[in-house]
Amino acid sequence: MDGFAKEKLLNMTRKNPSMEVNTIYEGDNLEILSRFPTDSVDLIYLDPPFFSNKHYEVIWQDGAELRAFQDRWQGGVEHYISWMEPRLRECHRVLKKEGSIYLHCDWHADAHLRILMDKIFDENNFRNEIVWHYKKWSAGWQQFQRNHDIILFYSKTDSKKRIFNKMFMERAESTLIRFGHAKIISGYDKKTGKRIPAQMSKEESKGVPMDDVWEIGRVPPIKQMFPTQKPEPLLERIIKASSNEGDIVLDPFCGCGTTLVASHRFKRRWIGIDVSPTACKLMAKRLRENFGISPKIIKGRVDLKYVKGLNPFEFQNWVIVDKFLGNVSKTKSGDMGIDGFTPQITGGFPIQVKQSEGVGRNVVDNFETAMRRMKKNKGYIVAFSFGKGAFEEVARVKNQEGIHIVLRTVEDLIEGRVEVETPKGIS
Repeated sequence: MDGFAKEKLLNMTRKNPSMEVNTIYEGDNLEILSRFPTDSVDLIYLDPPFFSNKHYEVIWQDGAELRAFQDRWQGGVEHYISWMEPRLRECHRVLKKEGSIYLHCDWHADAHLRILMDKIFDENNFRNEIVWHYKKWSAGWQQFQRNHDIILFYSKTDSKKRIFNKMFMERAESTLIRFGHAKIISGYDKKTGKRIPAQMSKEESKGVPMDDVWEIGRVPPIKQMFPTQKPEPLLERIIKASSNEGDIVLDPFCGCGTTLVASHRFKRRWIGIDVSPTACKLMAKRLRENFGISPKIIKGRVDLKYVKGLNPFEFQNWVIVDKFLGNVSKTKSGDMGIDGFTPQITGGFPIQVKQSEGVGRNVVDNFETAMRRMKKNKGYIVAFSFGKGAFEEVARVKNQEGIHIVLRTVEDLIEGRVEVETPKGIS
């Protein structure tokens, strides 16, 4: 789809805008954002891929599913920025005139994103480059440790109605020793012009105005629900500063839902978007466990383009978890090509997932071998398309060996043609 066609599609969508608060949206955030009305949200926090060229992999805490993704961009930083730009433009459109946006990034692309944000939001609406400083184990590099992220803070306009609630932090130890918690009324020496912090009122001080270097610890790996999870105190600070009770907070790259939890805790309305079905389920679970609520999950448009855009691990989860309602294999090696299984109530049949076209006879042969070792007489192979040899081999295996291998295309799954059979005697 060329640029003109994309813009035409977005314009068609905008003719009938819709947006539900306290809701999780599953799908491509560009497509979902295009549905939202203009000037509709008060605060946006984005924690997109960082252009880190890293591979992330964790096992969900319940051990049921593999969560992995790659933050890799074959076209380099130019490809990354071209991917980010239309999403940031949609964020600008849906943000209210009095609203603010916080873009979380790190050294990999912060300079490029700063230029892009200046272009979209206007350099005059730049507010802060916030440094989030944290501790981590030394890597022994021949350079200074990289122990910080960058958060770019912009407003949509320079309106005096812009929401910003002044935040305070504890005064320095030396100041506390000298003045205690009393509010200091500064005076000035008429001759030198120097500040004289010697006058105190009876009112207790709130502290000193918060600066743009934030010392907040990271989520320990052992407690992470998500490989790039951000700490709740970080989001709390942003939400308190740039929104009020009842305001709408939007997170288009919501991950495990920390933004939603912090927003709900401080009586904001919220909207989370993520392309991962697994992540959306985790958000819902986290909100249910924290607040006893069961948020609606609205699925975005699922077509071949959307599925082809999924990374291999999310593609696997989409097939096995979302479409077959099964479980991803916990085995990282020696799994004989088995990626997951249908639910036990349907027999726990093996599933192999191929994110490719024209899958042939050799894949069927290898899958048959794996099924024999597992003593399974039925299994599923999913791919975008299959070659003639695959269908011929499936027919031969069924007629001669009594092993039933079902071939399903991605289009079959999109259209709901999964048809997982329950073994006889099981209801």
